[in-house]
Amino acid sequence: MKSSKVSIPWKQGLHLRSAADIVENANSFESSIELKVNKKTANARSIFSILLLTATMGTVIEVKASGEDEEQAVASIVRLFDPDVADYQQEFLPNKSPQSED
Repeated sequence: MKSSKVSIPWKQGLHLRSAADIVENANSFESSIELKVNKKTANARSIFSILLLTATMGTVIEVKASGEDEEQAVASIVRLFDPDVADYQQEFLPNKSPQSED
């Protein structure tokens, strides 16, 4: 079994689009993959299960995988939590004011 911990980087927490990305990613591996927040555990192949974690920004999630490709599975899921990876992440980060060029 391989595991790693990540923190939710999005202002809106673990939302529908990020959960969908996790499910899509998890379905590409043979390993059993779970996400754990405190005492709640979610199957990474179930969007409903993931959303029930109700993880807000800053929440620490443990990503666990068991199986033939467990190392790659954990690394791939963890990468989704990198704020520079998801194309939708800008929608949920605090706004930065544009600087005027006067």
